[in-house]
Amino acid sequence: MSDVQHDGTQVGRGELSAQISTGAVRLLSEYTGRGPTKAHTILNRDSVTIVLQDTLTKGERSLVSADKQEQVLESRHAYQQVMGDDLTALVERTVERKVIAFLSANHLDPDVAVEFFLLEPDEEGHLESENRAVVGQGEAS
Repeated sequence: MSDVQHDGTQVGRGELSAQISTGAVRLLSEYTGRGPTKAHTILNRDSVTIVLQDTLTKGERSLVSADKQEQVLESRHAYQQVMGDDLTALVERTVERKVIAFLSANHLDPDVAVEFFLLEPDEEGHLESENRAVVGQGEAS
């Protein structure tokens, strides 16, 4: 993924990553009442991955301690479903590419969440990179 033009100026990958991380922390805080304490975003040619750490609320941590992990994971999954459109809009707005798939997962020990966004191929058709095997065809494209 090359630098993205914003209002006629180039914005570097590090700045884009920071914008996405900050926006994701803000969204989680708005939805759950508490944002993660650590976040970083990895920008690749065809995808964006946000890794969030220390995401659980005090109440969720209490539930985990009381052996109610499944309830916490179900609750987190519900949050991800509800906020998926906002996270997708954040990524699309920042990298100026359409998201074609969004996947989200949580892990409780350690307390980590991952938000993954697959981007629509850009004008150079990056999803058909010569380094990728095409599923179902048995050959590299």
